[in-house]
Amino acid sequence: MAFDEEGKFGPTLTFHEILLKVNNAKDKPKKLKVLQHYDTAELRMVLKAGFDPKIIWQLPEERPPFNENGAPEGTEHTYLKREARRLYHFIEGGNPNLSQNKREAMFVQILEGLTSEEANLLIACKDKQLNKKYKGLTANLIKEAFNWNDSFMKK
Repeated sequence: MAFDEEGKFGPTLTFHEILLKVNNAKDKPKKLKVLQHYDTAELRMVLKAGFDPKIIWQLPEERPPFNENGAPEGTEHTYLKREARRLYHFIEGGNPNLSQNKREAMFVQILEGLTSEEANLLIACKDKQLNKKYKGLTANLIKEAFNWNDSFMKK
């Protein structure tokens, strides 16, 4: 449970729900407010991995073959917030001792544990397509929201 941007106490939102709020916000100041309100190290990791051009994903470009988790949301799922710390395995230089087959199998395992919305968010992140999935979510917006420079680092 956490407070939402209006100060109401409720369930913690998934990253997909947070980015949907960004998508639905009417203007840039409201989009910034949503990102800043839900700012966590894990959200920043995912957004950086999805926008920073220096981060190279070591996964095939095509959509990974995986079985979407059909369990009702909130039951048999993991959350991208919890899985974010494992993303280094899929990034160039992150875990050089991992075989490509093992890397791809781990990625599919993560996707199959997430809700379909968060799995698709992670795929869009890998493909550097978050801005196409969520209207108004741009590299410049996240740099401004988190006070990052052009290298996606704190100013």
